[in-house]
Amino acid sequence: MSEGKAMGGVPSTTKYIIHAKIEIDGVVEKPDVIGAIFGQTEGLLGDELDLRELQKSGRIGRIQVELDSKGGKSVGVVIVPSSLDKVETAIIASAIETIDKVGPCTAKVTIEKIEDAREEKRRRIIERAKEILRKWETEQGLELKEITEEVAKSIRALELVKYGEEGLPAGPEVDKSDTIIVVEGRADVINMLKHGYRNVIAIEGATVPETVRKLSKEKTVIAFVDGDRGGELVLKELLQVADVDYVAKAPAGKEVEELTGKEIAKCLRNKVPVEEYQARAEKAEEEYKPVEVKLDKELLSKVANIVDQVKALQGSLEALIVNENFEVSKKVPVRDLAETLQSEKAVAAVIFDGVVTQRIIDIAEDKGTKLLAGVRIGNVAKRPYNVVLMTIEELLKQLAT
Repeated sequence: MSEGKAMGGVPSTTKYIIHAKIEIDGVVEKPDVIGAIFGQTEGLLGDELDLRELQKSGRIGRIQVELDSKGGKSVGVVIVPSSLDKVETAIIASAIETIDKVGPCTAKVTIEKIEDAREEKRRRIIERAKEILRKWETEQGLELKEITEEVAKSIRALELVKYGEEGLPAGPEVDKSDTIIVVEGRADVINMLKHGYRNVIAIEGATVPETVRKLSKEKTVIAFVDGDRGGELVLKELLQVADVDYVAKAPAGKEVEELTGKEIAKCLRNKVPVEEYQARAEKAEEEYKPVEVKLDKELLSKVANIVDQVKALQGSLEALIVNENFEVSKKVPVRDLAETLQSEKAVAAVIFDGVVTQRIIDIAEDKGTKLLAGVRIGNVAKRPYNVVLMTIEELLKQLAT
């Protein structure tokens, strides 16, 4: 047996492999078979599923043909790698089955199977993981329990599925479970799967998908969000459009994707009914009475130099670190603000799209910061004497007058 290959490359991510049997009343060569596949499917399914175009874009890989010719007949197999989705792959397979001639010879193509390439890849990964860990055990003296847990984590992480019309990242038990855990992104789902939580689904974006909205009407929903400003925004959106029953939050400054198993378990144990969460939030807003602070003219004139950058912060989840010349020296994600501030020598002002917390205040005070402004001021136990605290809204109002 020999092998022939058509133009185009192997898809970067092969999902499925079409296996077809071909029978031809005559002696033909592999290029004849490949030519027939392209020629007889051309224009059949429109431009979007044209085989030549799909190969150019890498969504269909090299078509492999193996042939045996005996007694004036040719029999063989055709293998087509696909990175299309299930439905599109099935359509391509069906189109290949319509081929009835190769050159002048009558032909018949039968699809024997469509293989899920990812299942095979998962199997190889798991087997290789076991092999590596067995070797590791020999070299490092690992306990069997540790090896079992590491392999189990790897297997659980491979259980990620696409759920609903939007193809949301999810665990395999979203349908089966009466309770679902709604998180922000794919990485959160993978981390939750590693630690045994299979009833988890991600909203994957700023807007809550229709699939999650529907699920929230049918199941008990735990919203589990990051412990930062981004998590607050996601939760706010969720509470407005979905029927959430409980709220759980990662520790301040941490993301769900980086939590350990113990941290996840603790967060979920400490979840609160949504009514209690909303009551606490309302109470915190009532308790916070902003102190009217006016910047002196000199400081105000310096901040005016960066007013456009301050205005652009809204909804960005970013922070501006301003040096003593009142120039923006760094622009960082809010989640990295505390760590970045600690590494700075002197900071004149910090303005960011997030909540001003006691931790940020303490670090800023230590750096000689004159102005600290955020979207809102959190529950602050100790107000500094030498740092002006205000909201961005208050700051922009003063700059406008």
